[in-house]
Amino acid sequence: MPSTLYEIAELPNGDVVLRKVDDEGGEPLVRLCFSTESLAFMGEAKFEVAKAMIEAGMEAATELAEQEHLDEFSEGIPEFEKPILH
Repeated sequence: MPSTLYEIAELPNGDVVLRKVDDEGGEPLVRLCFSTESLAFMGEAKFEVAKAMIEAGMEAATELAEQEHLDEFSEGIPEFEKPILH
């Protein structure tokens, strides 16, 4: 199964996006739009902040999906016997 490559890029309007590398002109998966005030505060760290925000979002989405899978798996199991995910 081929893997998909993603990139963090800046659009001409200044938005930072996460998109598939081979998806020219396609809709970005994530779009971040920073205010003028936040850009002044971040300075050159704009992409580092965007990368951290995207990584945190992906981590949260993965954890939610794992929890949903665990909930489906443990349906019908008494509460005291359910596995605990940390």
